Amino acid sequence: MDDFSNRVALVTGAARGQGRAHAIAFAERGADVVVCDRCADSPAIAYPMGTEEDLAETVRLVEATGRRCIAVKADTADRAAMEALVARAENELGRVDVAVANAGVSGTSPITEASAAVWEEVIGSNLTGVYNTLAAVAPGMIARGYGRIVTISSMLGRSAAQGQAAYGASKWGVIGMTKSVALDLAAHGITVNAIAPGNISTPMVHNDALYSVVRPDLDAPTRADVEPVMAMLHAQPIAFLEPEEVTRAVLFFAAEASAHITGTVLPVDAGAAARVSS
Repeated sequence: MDDFSNRVALVTGAARGQGRAHAIAFAERGADVVVCDRCADSPAIAYPMGTEEDLAETVRLVEATGRRCIAVKADTADRAAMEALVARAENELGRVDVAVANAGVSGTSPITEASAAVWEEVIGSNLTGVYNTLAAVAPGMIARGYGRIVTISSMLGRSAAQGQAAYGASKWGVIGMTKSVALDLAAHGITVNAIAPGNISTPMVHNDALYSVVRPDLDAPTRADVEPVMAMLHAQPIAFLEPEEVTRAVLFFAAEASAHITGTVLPVDAGAAARVSS
């Protein structure tokens, strides 16, 4: 599971958080890495997104392992941009063996207050972006007869929470897409699996805008103020897990030996999934 020598791994949304953790882990285990991130804020999303400086830091950390890294500022919702990125990876690095469709955003608002822009942004990033990533890497993987695809859903792709209609719809959709694409690609030596994280300690979660939604009773809520509420959102026994805990699941699915594990959903949530039927 720990050897990705002579492999090439693509990770979207890799400027920070889970994506950065995944990219570094592949590089540490011998893979060359292709990363992308939008690196731009969205007026529909209340918190700051990853920056070009963040993406450059991911590149620095990958290259510090001695592995090659291609990095592109790209929005996964743009199909042409994803196809161009994969074409560049195949041209410069020879192929894409592993794809981790990690990029996503969180837009939180009750249905009575949600704008069309929030819906379009969340669905575009979290669902269309995953579809575009899978569609871009699939032809090359089919031609080579090998591939490992991992999508990142959420526990809210198996349950629900107030103010999360768009996010929940996108993450439930990722699971359905994963299972369908797994059937499309199974005969070609390609596996497609999803991970459903609980609350992961990343910049997407730790931001003042989200804290204000979680604790509207406070003028300036802090992480300590929201931890009990965040734990309850997913029925998660502890408030936050670390990105590297998701990375371990990514590496398992991405391993060559995981050849006949496909169309599955693995929760990484400290046991919250035990309370959810799906």
